[in-house]
Amino acid sequence: MKSIGQLAKELKMNVETIRFYEKQGLITQPIKPDVGYRMYDEAIANKLIFIAKAKTLGFSLKEIASLLLMDNNCTQLEDLHLEKLTIIREKITHLQLLEKAINDMDHVCKSNNQSNSYLINALK
Repeated sequence: MKSIGQLAKELKMNVETIRFYEKQGLITQPIKPDVGYRMYDEAIANKLIFIAKAKTLGFSLKEIASLLLMDNNCTQLEDLHLEKLTIIREKITHLQLLEKAINDMDHVCKSNNQSNSYLINALK
């Protein structure tokens, strides 16, 4: 059991971030005892670790909330997984097109054989 300050330090997370997740309903706020501070257990720490990792992977807080509610419902998890994979693949495709356009612009600039209008068209 740890205080919010101890937990934040251990997880390299801001205290206000933990409070924000409480307000958003992602984690439950422990009951404040008559004397002393609220104490956070290992289950809450694990949820915070999960939230941080999910955010790093690009999940929104709304998606993270859904994941926490699914609690091992494989069908729902698979649906979200496939949806997220589709989004990631679309981003990869867009990034590859951007990479090609930048390479094309670089070749045009180096060869100096094309007009600036080609550069504008390459980005369309």
